[in-house]
Amino acid sequence: MKLFESEQKVMEVLWEEGEIPAKRVVEVLSERVGWNKNTTYTVIKKCIEKGAVQRSEPGFRCRPLIDRHEFESYEVNELISRTFKGSKKNFISAFFAEQDLTKEDLEAIESLIQRKRR
Repeated sequence: MKLFESEQKVMEVLWEEGEIPAKRVVEVLSERVGWNKNTTYTVIKKCIEKGAVQRSEPGFRCRPLIDRHEFESYEVNELISRTFKGSKKNFISAFFAEQDLTKEDLEAIESLIQRKRR
């Protein structure tokens, strides 16, 4: 599911805190990015319209309908498709060329590759 940056900010709060009242989302985003109540409620409503958030009563409670992994997978696939013409190899090559990876990073990546091979 495609989410704009503002919608991602709402989703981050919900992924971190779970089902919460919209007023709590307002509080968090006011602190983090300086949004006012109207801005936050507008973005929450857009997330609801997209099917990313479910609203329930009482108290205008918000619950994420997509999880972080689902969103991240979509974004990575879009990036690979758009920027690397669908080539995962080119994506990985670009990633390794530009990243300062620690020994721990490389070991974790190797472990992921080994699990994928099984």
